[in-house]
Amino acid sequence: MLRYALIFLVIALIAAALGFGGLAGTAVGIAKLLFYIFIILFVVGLIMHLVRGNRVV
Repeated sequence: MLRYALIFLVIALIAAALGFGGLAGTAVGIAKLLFYIFIILFVVGLIMHLVRGNRVV
């Protein structure tokens, strides 16, 4: 998911450099959304790992 956020960020930077404002804004919005979702999932996964600990099943 972080990979997709970076891809959309690169698309936004290229579109902004070429003067495509609408496309750049859309790509930035998608990149931000994917980045925030990635961060939330990372934090939840980290908390779950710390809560579980190293229990042997």
